[in-house]
Amino acid sequence: MFQAWQGIRSLTNSIQRYPVQRLVCVKATTTRPCSGYQQANVVILHKSLADDFEAFCHANPSPLPLLYRSQPGEWGCPPLAADADIRVDCPQYCVFKDGLLVSRVSSLMSYSGQLQDMVSFYLGCSFSFERTLRKAGVPVRNVEQNCNVSMFRTSLQCRGVGQFQCPMVVTMRPVPEEKLDLVAQITHLTPLAHGGPIHIGDPAVLGIQDVSRPEYGDPVALGPGDVPAFWACGVTGVEAVQSCKPPLAFTHSPGCMFLTDRQDSSVFASTSTPEPDQCPLTFSISQQPLHFSVASKAVVQSIRDLEKIIGEDPGERGIRALFVQDELLRSCLSLSHSSSVLITTGFPTHYKHNPPEETDGPPGAIAIAATLQALQKEVAIVTDHRALEMNQRIMEDAVKKGVIKTAVPLLSYQGNSPDSALYFLCHNGDHKKPRFDHLVAIERSGRASDGNYYNMRGVNIKHLVDPIDDLFITASTIPGISTTGIGDGGNELGMGKVKEAVREHMPNGSLIACDVAADFAITADTAFRFTMSRLELILQCLLQAKGHNCKQKDGCLRFDQGLCIMNCIPYSQAVCYCRTVSPPQTCSLKQSDTLSPTSSHHESEVRAEVVSCVS
Repeated sequence: MFQAWQGIRSLTNSIQRYPVQRLVCVKATTTRPCSGYQQANVVILHKSLADDFEAFCHANPSPLPLLYRSQPGEWGCPPLAADADIRVDCPQYCVFKDGLLVSRVSSLMSYSGQLQDMVSFYLGCSFSFERTLRKAGVPVRNVEQNCNVSMFRTSLQCRGVGQFQCPMVVTMRPVPEEKLDLVAQITHLTPLAHGGPIHIGDPAVLGIQDVSRPEYGDPVALGPGDVPAFWACGVTGVEAVQSCKPPLAFTHSPGCMFLTDRQDSSVFASTSTPEPDQCPLTFSISQQPLHFSVASKAVVQSIRDLEKIIGEDPGERGIRALFVQDELLRSCLSLSHSSSVLITTGFPTHYKHNPPEETDGPPGAIAIAATLQALQKEVAIVTDHRALEMNQRIMEDAVKKGVIKTAVPLLSYQGNSPDSALYFLCHNGDHKKPRFDHLVAIERSGRASDGNYYNMRGVNIKHLVDPIDDLFITASTIPGISTTGIGDGGNELGMGKVKEAVREHMPNGSLIACDVAADFAITADTAFRFTMSRLELILQCLLQAKGHNCKQKDGCLRFDQGLCIMNCIPYSQAVCYCRTVSPPQTCSLKQSDTLSPTSSHHESEVRAEVVSCVS
């Protein structure tokens, strides 16, 4: 009888507070757009935990955008809704004791005594932007399928505060690939509703193994041509409660939100009019695994301008015929998400001299390594065994002159057996445990279709070249490893992606064209000039650019000033989420280390020496 009376009282309060057309949203799950009103997640904690939880929200604004913090025992939230009563205004609540979910109830009236010493937190909700997406012509699949949105616990760890230590929860919405730009542009302007997607692509990147089995909500089916997009989710607050294990706590039941009096348009940033050049664009940077990255129009244009500069052809060699739009952009975006990068260089075109190398590749490799090192990436360089001593001297000189902070490992690779490359790239030959997630070849001699290596004059220099091409070929079969090739003639490693253009337009092209493709083939008039531009480019893209997200060392995702269309937060509030699932197990090599397989694979031993590890 008492529960029935509570239900009648709750309904009466709702009728008094809300117009009739909004009642259906108040007394049912609120996953369908509710007449254009902003929705909120709710967390209710004892007042002794309130300061820490507020700090936790500020430390993690993407999943926990704080709309309002009540006073102890305050049922209402005047900034969000008139005459509200948090005890009855959510369709359903979760009751936690010592961090365990003990019940779901439609009212908290029976807990009024305990609530006198408790504080309510109202957090932004991504349901608030769904109506805007639909009005813009973007299908919202969970609405179409008349179900709750899918919510997943991820491997991304929130920044902990006090007793609050938990993984981030995300929502997943299938988005047609051709609508990704529009979705990013709409949602990045909603900082109070989690902002733009934190990941677009393969769920496994977030530690989600099966999108048909969400931890919260309902499975949402992808339509043909859909790409899974993931937003930070306020149900992270539920995980925070479970991690803290307070004696008593309450949250909304996932999908059963608190409905405010605010129009849903209020979640859009209103402090300033967004500049058109900060509008985000999405780019595919990997198909295996599927991965899209985001950059602002301003960043994209800056990189395209640089791409034109480095592709100039003052020597009139015909390299403009090899140009592919946005290869530089996609490579840089891919590198920004990397954790461990392997660089290779060495083109012994002057085969009668000692050393026979061209002079742009080795210093270019050092410059790229220095930039990546400054961005806290793990970096190693692999080159021909005969050139190790020369590269060691270059490295030592670069460290002495401050070009690079510390020396990076120098490796060699001979490839004595068919699986040598696999063991070189992956721990114990396990493709699920790569040492590197990006390989970069800068002015590196590339293997032609007949198995030989040629300089531009058509002279075979195979006797001076180790088979590092095998690493790129093998990398193409390992999900999660991307490759970049940089060249100025078409006979460089990685330029096999444009080999038909090389054969048609370059002198001796049919003979010298590299047959080994990289994911990204960048044409530059000289590799050294490319590198100088690239230094500015990567730093601009990752440290200054607005509208880009990048992954730092140890798998950390850092959303900094405007890099964060994800969060729309100032630089001073930059937030880091740590990836714990399947990051590359970085090389971490030391002097005299040897990369080799287990004893059962002794014939495929990988000969790789670290000849320089200057501290």
